[in-house]
Amino acid sequence: MCGIIGYIGKKSASPILLEGLRRLEYRGYDSAGVAVLQDADMLVRKKKGRIDEGLAQVLRSEPAEGSLGIGHTRWATHGVPSDENSHPHLDGSGKIAVVHNGVIENYDALKQRLLKAGHKFHSTTDTEVLAHLIGDYYEKRRQGVAPLSCPGSRHQHGAAMHHPLPHNGDGAAAPSADTLTLAVSDALREVIGTYGLAVICTDFPNTIVAARRGSPIIIGIGKDEHFIASDANAIVAHTKKVVYLNDYDIATITPERFDVLNLGADTANVQISNLEFSHEDAARGKHAHFMLKEIWEQPQTVLNALRGRIDFEGATAKFGGLNMTAAELRGIDRIVIAASGTSWHAALVGEYLIEELAQIPVEVEFAHEFCYRNCPLEKNTVLLVLSQSGETADTLAALREAKRRGHRALAIVNVVGSTIAREADGGIYMHAGPEIGVASTKAFVSTLTVLTLLGVHLGRLRQLSANRAREILRALEALPKQLEKILAQNAALKKLAKKYARAEEFFFLGRGYTFPIALEGALKLKEISYIHAEGYSAAEMKHGPIALIDAKTPTVFLVPQDPMYEKTMANLAMIRARKGPIIALATEGDRAIKKVAADVIYLPKTLDLLNPILMIVPLQLFAYHIAVARGCDVDKPRNLAKSVTVE
Repeated sequence: MCGIIGYIGKKSASPILLEGLRRLEYRGYDSAGVAVLQDADMLVRKKKGRIDEGLAQVLRSEPAEGSLGIGHTRWATHGVPSDENSHPHLDGSGKIAVVHNGVIENYDALKQRLLKAGHKFHSTTDTEVLAHLIGDYYEKRRQGVAPLSCPGSRHQHGAAMHHPLPHNGDGAAAPSADTLTLAVSDALREVIGTYGLAVICTDFPNTIVAARRGSPIIIGIGKDEHFIASDANAIVAHTKKVVYLNDYDIATITPERFDVLNLGADTANVQISNLEFSHEDAARGKHAHFMLKEIWEQPQTVLNALRGRIDFEGATAKFGGLNMTAAELRGIDRIVIAASGTSWHAALVGEYLIEELAQIPVEVEFAHEFCYRNCPLEKNTVLLVLSQSGETADTLAALREAKRRGHRALAIVNVVGSTIAREADGGIYMHAGPEIGVASTKAFVSTLTVLTLLGVHLGRLRQLSANRAREILRALEALPKQLEKILAQNAALKKLAKKYARAEEFFFLGRGYTFPIALEGALKLKEISYIHAEGYSAAEMKHGPIALIDAKTPTVFLVPQDPMYEKTMANLAMIRARKGPIIALATEGDRAIKKVAADVIYLPKTLDLLNPILMIVPLQLFAYHIAVARGCDVDKPRNLAKSVTVE
């Protein structure tokens, strides 16, 4: 949620900030703003609404020139979307500007204290409180009132900093870059909550201070220039070299160098990484929306997830990052999968897969519940977390809780260098490439692919036969071509979507492996089209929900020719008897389904456990075309942001 961009160097900052904000708009699009230093002046431009209709127009009429600046695109938490609540926010003096992602949980107590001290606020945000708190400590530092030490450890990249704070004749500390850094650290020691932030000050036209706790911040490294971002998409066009800040890191950045201190650790752990994707990968290309582009990329993302991981000779899957020996993997007695949203639906499929193939008991938990209830974890229990971004707040909290309790925590993530990827004991990358659309598509399919490989890998360490394993691996290799065949039905799905675009309610029904896909299909539809949709096990309909069936309520039935086929057809007959319109996703060659369903989409035949990967794709396209037909903003659905980095 929310996006941060910053630039310091020799170029004009505003165009870089604006371009970066456009690339971050999928993370928040209530409002946007920038603060640019022009000589000794702080130029703040911000506006409610989308970037091109708001901030971009403001910058055209009121340019902000300078080679240092920070920007923000907002997804509201504290305070309604408005010009006043837009970031950046200033301190009481107007010298300091702050952009912030996250939530300051104790902001009200801090605000009351500052009000009593004479501070005046112009917004209802927690971020403005943080700006005033930093400003208050900055003034104390200048006057020599606050302690001059800053506990923590430093990592220096470039020339050394001068840490002592010299004083001028009247007893006030002559401002140095450390003055601002120490003021930020003073303020953050009082903060309860999460933050990713960037701070600039008119006294230091050559410095940006950035910090993180629970909300990602990246430093992009250039030649005589540096970048700040909450997401690598914003800066990949300018640099491939990045540093991912750790929790409690505070970075002081100039055009030539950066210096990182950590408020809690003995050493500041700084690693320079290379981004795995390009500027073109993060572009929309010829497609009308990022979501559509990402749906069409799924044959390739499945290939990426499989590449180098299939071992036909050993009849198994190979992974390089699990960091567990074969004996340790055989010793697992139970797996708990923690995830949220679309990843939680993938986890449900993973439960079926791992239990069938490896005979290991699996329990799926909402990540946000795992941390707050005393979930019993036996000695040989492993936690597996799923997250596309690798930054999902509640999923990260679940990982940390499992590790605190002494259990191994593994992860399946998409973003290399993300917090979950770095903190997990081991894991697997999806290699899906950047996913910009708020409604996850290709990352979901990639997760299912990786979970299938993991099931085979664990199964072969137990009792899964080589013949069965090879059968699954061959079926996995066939998936990209089968997905292309499904995508070729795009025109038919678009026509079907137009037919049902005015419906106000939908049911999605499946059984066994397709039950979680019914949940995910319903989620996709309501996320981007705002139609009320519910996913159920087909067998559950007669236990209550069937009361809602009528001639105006379409039902999407997932009816592959699997062991549950006859029972699912019987459930379908119940809906038909109550005159409910039926859309069926069926296996090629199924003639019986034509007699009972109003509309049928045929899918290639595959193994039962791979049906989820094939069946979700037409549901993604169906939801997409309905949303377009209803005039919805597919890539930026209302009230949603791509990565939920606050609870």
